[in-house]
Amino acid sequence: MSLKVVVIGGGSSYTPEIIEGFIHRYESFPITELTLVDIEKGLEKLEIVGALATRMIRKSGYPIKLSWTLNRKEALQNADFVTTQIRVGGLDARAKDERIPLTHGVIGQETNGPGGIFKAFRTIPVLMDICRDIHEVCPNAWMINFTNPAGIVTEALLKYSPHKKVIGVCNIPINMKNSVAEMVNCEAKDVEIEFIGMNHFVFGRKVLIKGIDQTEEVMDKLIHKEIDYSPANIVSLGWSKEFIQSLKLLPNPYHQYYFQIEDVLEKDLKAFAENGTRAEIVKEVEKELFIKYQDKELQEKPKELEKRGGAYYSDAACSLMDSIYNNTGDVQTVNIFNQGATTGLPNDSVIEVNALITKDGPKPITVGELPLSVRGIIQQMKAFEQLVIEAAISGEYLKAYQAMIMNPLVPSEKKAKILLDELLEAHKDYLPQFSIK
Repeated sequence: MSLKVVVIGGGSSYTPEIIEGFIHRYESFPITELTLVDIEKGLEKLEIVGALATRMIRKSGYPIKLSWTLNRKEALQNADFVTTQIRVGGLDARAKDERIPLTHGVIGQETNGPGGIFKAFRTIPVLMDICRDIHEVCPNAWMINFTNPAGIVTEALLKYSPHKKVIGVCNIPINMKNSVAEMVNCEAKDVEIEFIGMNHFVFGRKVLIKGIDQTEEVMDKLIHKEIDYSPANIVSLGWSKEFIQSLKLLPNPYHQYYFQIEDVLEKDLKAFAENGTRAEIVKEVEKELFIKYQDKELQEKPKELEKRGGAYYSDAACSLMDSIYNNTGDVQTVNIFNQGATTGLPNDSVIEVNALITKDGPKPITVGELPLSVRGIIQQMKAFEQLVIEAAISGEYLKAYQAMIMNPLVPSEKKAKILLDELLEAHKDYLPQFSIK
């Protein structure tokens, strides 16, 4: 029986992570064919990553047929699963997303604030094209989207693309589970967190360790700063005792952008002045990674990959595919339509939620009403995301302006217009939908 997976964005430095994930799961998820796809500009990296993946698979001894190509439609033939991990405009575009807001005294981050808006504007049309190809060539395939901003992108695809078998994944819930495991000295598989909210704005409402509620104990450890569960791309500032005690919720690392705005901006401006943007730092990390990837003796994912913020995402993407394939009915955290799981948000809005994973896709587990303490800001963030999607699809200037002024990180309507106009000009080559205002 054949089982084919296609990785779009196959030349990414993250690809060895997903290759490792497939190898570790081969007994339960026996891939027969794996195809890596990229664009012409990424050909050199695709060939380097393809060669490393070949060595990794050869070392494993598993009979996985590996290939790589620039022909997306050809690659999609007979695919059962398609994963997407692309960055439209590359790290140069990310640098603009970070630099331009910072020069105006606004947080510059690739998935939040003005930078996140423009990453969505560039990304949604490209992924819409990919979804159209999937729907035409392999309509029964599941698309697993890791491309950020994952929640916004996933909602855009589910609402506007012809292909509806789309699921978004993020490594933040896994990072949170791993860190809680460190706090209480147990294995990550013993940790269950009830998540409520949306991608990069999700909270942990309840923490179970081997089925026993230890929420209060974990909150107490977080108050006393016994662990830092931020990913590699985010430096945690820590949380005050009052913040944790009042919310009674486990925050995720991205919440500091919204609840510690002044401190984060000060830190980011200092880092920007001293070292440039995070994108420029990542460029150096990637350069070192690709030098290492070319070592013909290397047959495994290098440890240095963990310096990238998306490290360990294969646990999310690969586990999800494995569970769909085997109809396991286990619980995983995914980005899917609300479908009534959370009251206070539209049913056709994408939330990040625990779900039962079946061969027919994820079935969200009901979490009920949003806590009053965060209800307003979650609803605002969801409305903001929907404005971003409408603007990305329509290319309407005023919709883009609405999205900008509704983002909590943009301090004024005057600054919103300045940022919007500068970012539209900076990214015009990747924003054909905005070519006519």
